[in-house]
Amino acid sequence: DANGNRATEGLRVVEDYARFALNDRHLAALSKQLRHELTAALNEIPADARLAVRDTPGDVGTGITEATELQREDGWHVATASAARVQQALRCLEEYSKPLSVELATRFEALRYRMYALQRSLGITVSSANRLHGIKLYVLLSAQQTEDQFRDRLELLLQAGGELFQLRDKILDDRQLLSRARIMRKTIDAFSSDKNQRPLMIINDRPDIAVLSSADGVHVGQEELPVADTRAIVGPKQLIGVSTHSIYQARQAVLDGADYIGCGPTFPTVTKSFSHYPGLEFLTEVGAEVSLPAFAIGGINRQRLPEVLETGIERIAVSSALDQAENLVEETEQLLQQLDEAIDSADRA
Repeated sequence: DANGNRATEGLRVVEDYARFALNDRHLAALSKQLRHELTAALNEIPADARLAVRDTPGDVGTGITEATELQREDGWHVATASAARVQQALRCLEEYSKPLSVELATRFEALRYRMYALQRSLGITVSSANRLHGIKLYVLLSAQQTEDQFRDRLELLLQAGGELFQLRDKILDDRQLLSRARIMRKTIDAFSSDKNQRPLMIINDRPDIAVLSSADGVHVGQEELPVADTRAIVGPKQLIGVSTHSIYQARQAVLDGADYIGCGPTFPTVTKSFSHYPGLEFLTEVGAEVSLPAFAIGGINRQRLPEVLETGIERIAVSSALDQAENLVEETEQLLQQLDEAIDSADRA
């Protein structure tokens, strides 16, 4: 009875953090579902029987407290402490149910594992939002025809205020691609001496190239390596982005441990051809459900940007919009300015 109360109460605290602090309908719904399934499992032991043996005044544990229990730095600290309490309570429920019912103990075990996954998704959402805070423009770079052209283009984008870049090229062989990636690393490092403040560098599809070039992360599609296998290669610190084309894929990417998602294609684009365009409707679904950093991608330019921002998505990834620009620096600066103005206006409203 005590551990049942501890687990359901802790889940409510976690749910409220996802709901009110993160504004994340997806994770709030998962928390609520977990809480309801826990209640159903607890009801296998009749409520009147549990109430009959409840003795709060006589419980020696109510008087045992630690000073650290009252120390909480912020809402996330509150949520993590509650998540840990839920896991501990579920373990107690699992173990002490075994003499009563192996089936019930197995249900508590399954709920405990799901709580581990939920806590991970919450933690990655919070850490990724902090790491990508303020980054609104994601620039996709091809390798260009020569190393000098590639370096010059990246330098112009850095001067224009770019903060997140992806090397995406399907033509170069592995050695050439690694060389471009290392040039990218050196160019970004030379632009910013502060490692904690430098623009971020992502490699498309290739976790091996990302590791060898000391990139900040890797981006994978639905046909590339799964997030778990990618994480095994790149380690715990690198960002992993995932391309998503439906709300179901976006939800799954959150549960798989992605640090951010690309959402699209939004509009037809000259970079790739697709048989289906999820479009603005998909962006609206993601904006309403998911607080993990999400970048709209596919045919986005300054003219179409207002439509994108109306969906609730405030980050974009661009390629052809800059490739076709007469003045690369000016186009990049105007995109950033348009994003800033739109977001500031929304915040004031």
